[in-house]
Amino acid sequence: MAAGSRRLLLLLLLPWLVMASHSPPGCKIRITSKGLDLVKQEGLRFVEQELQNITVSDLHGKEGQFHYNISQVKVVDLQLAFSDLHFQPQQHLVFNISNASISLRFRRQLLYWFFYDIGSINASADGVHIHTVLQLAKDEAGRLKISNITCNASIARMHAGFSGTLRKVYEFLSTFIVTGMRFLLSQQICPSLEHASLVLLNSVLDTVPVRNYVDEHIGIDYSLLRDPAVSTDTLDLDFKGMFFPRARENQELENHAVEPVIKETERMVYVAFSEYFFDSAMHAYFQAGVLAIELQGEKVPKDLEVLLRATFFGTIFMLSPAVDAPLRLVLQVSAPPRCIIKPSGTSVSVSAFLNISLVAPGRPPVQLSSMAMETKLSAKVFLQGKALRVQLDLRRFRIYSKQSALESLALFSLQAPLKTLLQLTIMPIINERTKKGVQIPLPEGMDFTKEVVTNHAGFLTVGADLHFSKGLREVIEKYRPAPTTPAYPSSRPAEPSMDSHQL
Repeated sequence: MAAGSRRLLLLLLLPWLVMASHSPPGCKIRITSKGLDLVKQEGLRFVEQELQNITVSDLHGKEGQFHYNISQVKVVDLQLAFSDLHFQPQQHLVFNISNASISLRFRRQLLYWFFYDIGSINASADGVHIHTVLQLAKDEAGRLKISNITCNASIARMHAGFSGTLRKVYEFLSTFIVTGMRFLLSQQICPSLEHASLVLLNSVLDTVPVRNYVDEHIGIDYSLLRDPAVSTDTLDLDFKGMFFPRARENQELENHAVEPVIKETERMVYVAFSEYFFDSAMHAYFQAGVLAIELQGEKVPKDLEVLLRATFFGTIFMLSPAVDAPLRLVLQVSAPPRCIIKPSGTSVSVSAFLNISLVAPGRPPVQLSSMAMETKLSAKVFLQGKALRVQLDLRRFRIYSKQSALESLALFSLQAPLKTLLQLTIMPIINERTKKGVQIPLPEGMDFTKEVVTNHAGFLTVGADLHFSKGLREVIEKYRPAPTTPAYPSSRPAEPSMDSHQL
């Protein structure tokens, strides 16, 4: 093939290759600027806690006959007056602190010939500016992570208050001490924030469910399909949103559904679910073989049993002496149910078959009828806390014989009682299974409030506000690994104690 022909073929195939590489998400989450404001409030408290734990190295030196040592530096107060957290395209969050102040207290030691002075000094760092940029990305497991951080910190001015017998001497040395402390403090701010972001905040993101079990039958895959998309006002996350049977965890269900599109920005967060999200759940349950219910003997409603025996009286009579044998009803879904989402509402179409048999003790079951069923269920989808739940209700119901049109006509009298059986017996069992719901991929300690569900063509969205039920620090401490203490031999020498006069 000529080079020109190959280039032409590549140009023709390029749109299809791009479409193939862009897998549509089954679940999508958008965090807006309003949601980021709430995150900023909680994040600011977390930053204050981290900066209060800054460890500053000891400062010591010599000027002529004066020897000085500054140690035990502690942050006693922070005033973070001006802060800002905002989105920065393409994958970044920018966090700025301006004109902050940090109050310090540290221990002083001074030796001048034979004069020795010891005490404490209060200092204040003013005009503190911190500029950090957090890069967000998808890691190998498909989890959102802070992949990198750039940080710049500066201190405009620093003051120290001296007291004691050698106050004049300290004032003379204040330029050296304050300059040194200013440098050491500014050098510790960014490492502290880098550890807070790359280690501590990432440990909170580790609490987001990526691939976990829903119940004993199915699990869900919430892995990210791609890196987050960040605009000036929003952060969008595309999740796979696919359920799988636990017996076939590697099974993939191709997504042919409409991709959810979120246009709103009024609420703090929006979560969108496509038809694929619900279809994969029902497909997983179908593959797990749990979409079947059996009723036998006393579990069959008495009125329905009388009607069934009357309907099949001739057949039962011909099977004598099995006339008094218990009835058994087996209802089994014949194909994975399908979800249909329209602006007017959400429904589920189910095809099944119902086998009615006589089960005489000690004898093989005798099938009286095998009828096909087609039902349409209305689905009410709602969010509670972080659990997405579905409430199903029977809307349409039709039965017909798989054998002949004449038998279908004879089964017409069973239409109403079987529908009642579904409403009163089967639907409560199904809704009990869906009552627990499935968790939405949010970090621990963060919940939804004021949820509103809106239907679209092929997908639905849930707009909500965010609420911190637990602080970042509480979640971090819960999942912080226990420190490991090295097991030194008993003969290990003790650490040398510092002589206060060794300056």
